[in-house]
Amino acid sequence: MPEPMVEPMVENARERWVRSGGVELCVAELGDASRPTVVLVHGYPDSKEVWSRVAARLADRFHVVLYDVRGHGRSTAPRPLRGNFTLERLTDDFLAVADAVSPGRPVHLVGHDWGSVQGWEFVTAERTRGRIASFTSLSGPSLDHLGHWLRERAHRPTPRHVAQLLGQGARSWYVYALHTPLLPELAWRGPLGRAWPALLRRAEKLPADGYPTPSLPRDAAHGAWLYRDNIRARVRAPRPDPRAHAPVQLVTPLKDAFLSERLYDGLERWVPRLVRRTLPVRHWAPRTRPDQLAAWITDFVTATESAEPAASTESTESTESAESIESTESAESAEAAGGGRPPVTASGPYADRFGGQLVLVTGAGGGIGRATACAFAAAGARVVAVDLDGAAAAGTARLCRAAGAPAAWAETADVADERAMEKLAGKVAARYGVVDVLVNNAGIGLAGAFLDTTPQDWRRVLDVNLWGVIHGCRLFGRQMAERGQGGHIVTVASAAAYQPSRLLPAYTASKAAVLALSDCLRAELAGRGIGVTTICPGFVDTGITATARFTGVDPQEEQRLRRRTARLYGLRNYPPEKVAAAILRAVARGEAVVPVTVEARFFRALSRLAPGATRALARVRPRL
Repeated sequence: MPEPMVEPMVENARERWVRSGGVELCVAELGDASRPTVVLVHGYPDSKEVWSRVAARLADRFHVVLYDVRGHGRSTAPRPLRGNFTLERLTDDFLAVADAVSPGRPVHLVGHDWGSVQGWEFVTAERTRGRIASFTSLSGPSLDHLGHWLRERAHRPTPRHVAQLLGQGARSWYVYALHTPLLPELAWRGPLGRAWPALLRRAEKLPADGYPTPSLPRDAAHGAWLYRDNIRARVRAPRPDPRAHAPVQLVTPLKDAFLSERLYDGLERWVPRLVRRTLPVRHWAPRTRPDQLAAWITDFVTATESAEPAASTESTESTESAESIESTESAESAEAAGGGRPPVTASGPYADRFGGQLVLVTGAGGGIGRATACAFAAAGARVVAVDLDGAAAAGTARLCRAAGAPAAWAETADVADERAMEKLAGKVAARYGVVDVLVNNAGIGLAGAFLDTTPQDWRRVLDVNLWGVIHGCRLFGRQMAERGQGGHIVTVASAAAYQPSRLLPAYTASKAAVLALSDCLRAELAGRGIGVTTICPGFVDTGITATARFTGVDPQEEQRLRRRTARLYGLRNYPPEKVAAAILRAVARGEAVVPVTVEARFFRALSRLAPGATRALARVRPRL
């Protein structure tokens, strides 16, 4: 047995050594060996420890296996190096590991970077048929698919194809560098190897947790032969029909500096059973987003193990629900019992982005809040519907489960109550996990002249519209920041935030404060990978008009004004579902301020281009 070169980072792992083609492969195992086996394969210039954070999250559900690729980590290197890192040799290694850890039962394969490149070889090679139950690919294309992709664009040099070729060519600068003789080895064993950990942490915003391991210079020097032994030969002469013989889940980091998402265009040609996922992160997602990756791997493996069809289109998750959860109580008990998220069929254009994520929506009992909760549910998200009206929140949770949410829960809370919100944040974190997307939607309306607005009126509207947002951002935003895996906060303001009105001084002030607060949070949280979006809907047909208060009038007149305002909003006939669609789109794109309706966009432009006109319009008294 070879002497260990570094101390392992994978805690509580059982290690063994597997011999393959003259090398000794270091294999680490976690979890119950009787459960489905998930094999995690690392990329370049990594070792198996790149997967340590994901592996720890999978170990409760699966038999998790990690191994150091030949010449990396604690595995030995072949002699000579040249010619011994081919995909054929790497396939031999994978089969040796699979036979050792899961004899007679197919394994679920997960690969990152060159681990994904290898995975594509394994899942398309005829000799591995029947040994792979599923494959999750992250940041690494098939070299055969890449060869066909390059050929097709070179043979049809349309402007788009040329742009794609040039774009990926620029991203692939490191591939050319690694083909040069000796220089990569000298750089990695010298100044680059010493500087790489700090460079990686700064560029990728990785946590300072001891990764990468001290074997990095050796791993990177040996790993250069992955490129030299494979890329030119395979890209020049790709196999004619590299079709996957197992279902594939493709996870694409949208901010990857090395690989364009366009590399996977037309992948359905080679993968009949394909699920697509996207993450708004850079290349090293196994370190920066272990929770999300573990959730997606769990769902995909569970779906495959349940023998449900895994075929899908680009934006549809190919998993079916094994059992419908009909009540909030049963959903909570299933989660608490460790049953996880049952795979479901997600739909809509953002299923690849939000599937499996945890979304919390305040004011979810109706209107924009309910529509938003259901839209996230249709995209496969888990939803926590929060409202002051518990029955209305429960109704939204039921609609979310019917729309496609793997799980949905109803919670009753007054967003204006600091202690109630603290209790809610603690309960959500303990039972369901850290929220990925927070939608601060709860709000109330108040109309009337400033001089007719009492201090009590001011306190109530600010408590709900402003302090409710402050409580949500402070509590759930802190949980996102402490987890260190990003997230997104949505605050629902109003076009009144930038279009003042003599009729809405308190409401306008509260929404303007929300807009300003969001701008401040956006600047502060950007460095933590947490996005902040302000939604300014405009005139939307929701229930807010039915509960809005009018100051300075008697109850009978207030009722008349409510009916009149509701009728006007009804004539505008802008449904909350369109606002919900704008919210999902804004989160997916990372947009800052989104005026939704035509009038909201008009007032936004007017406030920036002609502020004097905005102030003049504020003097107009609308007829109610």
